[in-house]
Amino acid sequence: MNDRIEVRSSEFALSQEELVSFHRDGYVGPFDLYSADEMEANLQALRPKLLNTKRAIYSQERSISGVTNLANYDRHLDVDFLASHITRAEIADRVSSILGRDVLCWRSEFFPKYPGDEGTDWHQADNFSNVAGSKHPQIVWPEDADFGGTITVWSAFTDATIENGCLQFIPGTHRTMNYDESKVMEYHEEAINNVEKQGVRRGFFGYDYRQLQKDPNWSPDESKARSMVMRQGQFIIFWSTLMHASHPHSGLTEKMRLGFAARYLPTSVRVYPYSNTLEEFGGSARLDKFGCVLVSGQDNFGHNRFVDRTFNGYPFQVR
Repeated sequence: MNDRIEVRSSEFALSQEELVSFHRDGYVGPFDLYSADEMEANLQALRPKLLNTKRAIYSQERSISGVTNLANYDRHLDVDFLASHITRAEIADRVSSILGRDVLCWRSEFFPKYPGDEGTDWHQADNFSNVAGSKHPQIVWPEDADFGGTITVWSAFTDATIENGCLQFIPGTHRTMNYDESKVMEYHEEAINNVEKQGVRRGFFGYDYRQLQKDPNWSPDESKARSMVMRQGQFIIFWSTLMHASHPHSGLTEKMRLGFAARYLPTSVRVYPYSNTLEEFGGSARLDKFGCVLVSGQDNFGHNRFVDRTFNGYPFQVR
């Protein structure tokens, strides 16, 4: 398979002004990718493919009630539209502006929010060990790196409004971790949709993210929060270490909010270096079919497996 992606013209690279804004605030965007009509047509064609999980790379072996279905993780590895989406020049050029030329995508997830759903807790993610049952970091940066986390590109597959649960960011919070990812969160199914935090219904898939706080008396300054309203077909880029959350779905509309998050790293970062399984929120699945996708440049390190998604076909090619 190819271990190199041709260097693009960087037509969509971030401007110097955008880079300054990103490094200051921890996010940049939103940017246009599809028209609303185009995204809606793509979504209608995508729905039956998402329901068919036969080709999904994860067969969930263990789970507890209410956890995220791991079969719907990393669907860019079996759905051609999503494979094309994560490698779009509009996304890859901008991410490469931040991370450097050699970039991989290691994770994608859907984030639906249905009428009446609670908002998502304020949280940060550095090495993603807090959600892993094994407590091992899912990503490990080189020892000389002065920063961690991952770049998340969150795409609005439907309109994202305050009423239906759009994202919220607290600008400038991406360089200080307020949470200890080595701590353990306890699952409580009865807490879903039943807990108010600072007057807002917020949760974390049956967990309470406050249990990871380094200072139990600290709370995020929501007066500085900004709501990321996005139209269908746009995307926004942010560090996973940025304080982020989402509004509850008010239920004033019957339409769900659907976001698709793809996560990017330099090829120097090790992905799942300590585990042969994906452990998330009580679920477990083997990683034998998993591979990163090279979206820009080349891999000069050789410590990650890659899947070739530069062609339309099946089965996967992993090296």
